[in-house]
Amino acid sequence: MSGHHEDTVPEEHLRYQRYQQGLAAVTDAAESELVATVRRDPDQTMAESAVSEHLNTRAAQLIQLGARQFDQWAVVITEQVAGHDFLIRRLQEWSLLKSITLNHPWTPEDVLATTDWFQRKVVDTATSPAALTLLAAKGRTRQVRTTATLRLRPRR
Repeated sequence: MSGHHEDTVPEEHLRYQRYQQGLAAVTDAAESELVATVRRDPDQTMAESAVSEHLNTRAAQLIQLGARQFDQWAVVITEQVAGHDFLIRRLQEWSLLKSITLNHPWTPEDVLATTDWFQRKVVDTATSPAALTLLAAKGRTRQVRTTATLRLRPRR
């Protein structure tokens, strides 16, 4: 029965699942090579999606460990995603979120120039009153402005 199911699942979906499993379990030492392997997949849309999911998971983990680990990882990963605008932008936005989260310098202009995804991520995860105040006033979407406003209210 399981063989029949695999026959009906498109090959790129199976590769995506294998990539996701591999990236979830990869060691720090092997991560760069595995990302490069995924990036070479003939289905570039699928490959970009798999790498993007990995970036999201890994960046969130590394921010919790601190700036040094995140920054070292970002340098290596930047080399692997060079030439792919979406992945480069996502990595830049994670770097900006790291700055906001760890109270490192950032500018309102940088935050306001980000994607809707990033602004939602900030209002869902950041505790920076400055970032939340900025997005409550000038966030791109009503959802972002409303969520930021609610997060700024004192808890009772």
